[in-house]
Amino acid sequence: MKAALVGADGTLLHRARRSTGRERGPDSVVADILDFAADLRAHGIEHYGEPARAAGVAVPGIIDEAEGLAVYSANLGWRDVPLRARLTERLGVPVALGHDVRAGGLAEGRIGAGRGTDRFLFVPLGTGIAGAIGIDGRVEAGAHGFAGEIGHIVVRPGGAPCPCGQRGCLERFASASAVSEAWAAACGDPGADAADCAEAVAAGDARARAVWQEAVDALADGLVTALTLLDPRTLIIGGGLAEAGETLFTPLREAVRRRVTFQKLPSLVPAALGDTAGCLGAGLLAWDLLETAGSPAPSAPSEVTA
Repeated sequence: MKAALVGADGTLLHRARRSTGRERGPDSVVADILDFAADLRAHGIEHYGEPARAAGVAVPGIIDEAEGLAVYSANLGWRDVPLRARLTERLGVPVALGHDVRAGGLAEGRIGAGRGTDRFLFVPLGTGIAGAIGIDGRVEAGAHGFAGEIGHIVVRPGGAPCPCGQRGCLERFASASAVSEAWAAACGDPGADAADCAEAVAAGDARARAVWQEAVDALADGLVTALTLLDPRTLIIGGGLAEAGETLFTPLREAVRRRVTFQKLPSLVPAALGDTAGCLGAGLLAWDLLETAGSPAPSAPSEVTA
């Protein structure tokens, strides 16, 4: 878990990290989030003279933002957790609940790589692949909270099975975990990962280049499908795989360029906020909540847990 106190302009005033404690079960995860938020509140009082005016929490899985429910998370093991109500009761302030990737996309769009862009798609390449569709300063959740799930676009029909139930999903070929798996098999080292593959690509290893190119091609196929549907002005690529820098971005830009026909080629840029994006996005959700309620922008920070 990452937590922060965030100023009205997106400034990180204080940051902290803790384990989710998920090995102790889903109830312990919820308890740890509540305790973490309470400690953050106490830090605000001690160092700023008053508690945060609002809180935002961004969590993975399926989120019902309107009802404040963490509906389902395979990784954390919870179902239908009334997280917003629990936090509101514990903290005594308004609480916004959001999805982790959409919150990260909100931050990248407003104060990161997409600042000033009216339409963007944020795609973090990590253990899986997700997406956040940015429209005029907000992120689209969709009718059922599933908008942006680009990782489950089928790019290789009949290909590797995906836990979602389909075969050939994008994240089975172009996520950091997929590249790690492919490179470990290719080089014969079970401990090798995507970062090792990127280093081998830069060093000219032919096996690594083949693994890398397969991932880049799959990613380009998925991105072109997305830009055909969404017509974004900017594609923002983040997550662990993006840390390879131009080892990723140079071939990816070329692969996308080769695939577009009538579509308008968007800018393709690296994310700017790194692993702070989720916290910043949760903070922005909290500030938005205050503005929606008609409160003037206060001097006290907003509190977030991601």
